[in-house]
Amino acid sequence: MTDEALIVLENVNKWFGPLHVLQDVDLSVARGEVVVVIGPSGSGKSTLCRAINRLEPIDSGTITFDGRPLPAEGRALARLRSEVGMVFQSFNLFAHKTTLQNVMLGPVKVRREQTAVVRDRAMALLERVGIANQAEKYPAQLSGGQQQRVAIARALAMQPKALLFDEPTSALDPEMVGEVLDVMTSLAREGMTMVVVTHEMGFARHAADRVVFMADGQLVEQAAPEEFFANPRSDRAKDFLSKILTH
Repeated sequence: MTDEALIVLENVNKWFGPLHVLQDVDLSVARGEVVVVIGPSGSGKSTLCRAINRLEPIDSGTITFDGRPLPAEGRALARLRSEVGMVFQSFNLFAHKTTLQNVMLGPVKVRREQTAVVRDRAMALLERVGIANQAEKYPAQLSGGQQQRVAIARALAMQPKALLFDEPTSALDPEMVGEVLDVMTSLAREGMTMVVVTHEMGFARHAADRVVFMADGQLVEQAAPEEFFANPRSDRAKDFLSKILTH
């Protein structure tokens, strides 16, 4: 991992009406680093994640990606979004397109890449996430876990510099969570830069380089996973962990 930060948030603030959902947030993510963001519901985790590719514009502060400030709109923003893949809670696949077509769409339409080249890459990615045999099926014919793995392959098809995951397993039935986390863990091990908002503490423990704990719009503490789970410093984190780790 190089020391150079790929994603830098400085003094970021965001309001939804009277709600101050991000309060003076500072965070930098190095190339190849896996940062897992945890915290109680409503703490600003998803907003933070969405601010990084400007799905959520911020009110003050700066966010830079790969040395450049986030563009406000237009072509530059489209380029940024193609460099920062995003995987959501809901899979957002096109229902009328096959698995393979869903994965190919971005590179062909946005990047104007050659169909044959993209098809090969898409098939290799479907292989990588373990669903090459589902290439000709439509989303409705797949399980939730398979659909989410298609969504990950789709994000990877753009050959992004970083991937953002916003609670990628929270809409899944429990037996499907593992298959998605396995794919994410292998991406983490291969050196993909990742920011992951999740409730899955096992993933945070095993796959994160750093755990960031948020509460009430603030970045309360951050540490390596073994340190954070064994020895949280803030009362908020202690309270949060005592509630989730005892059940």
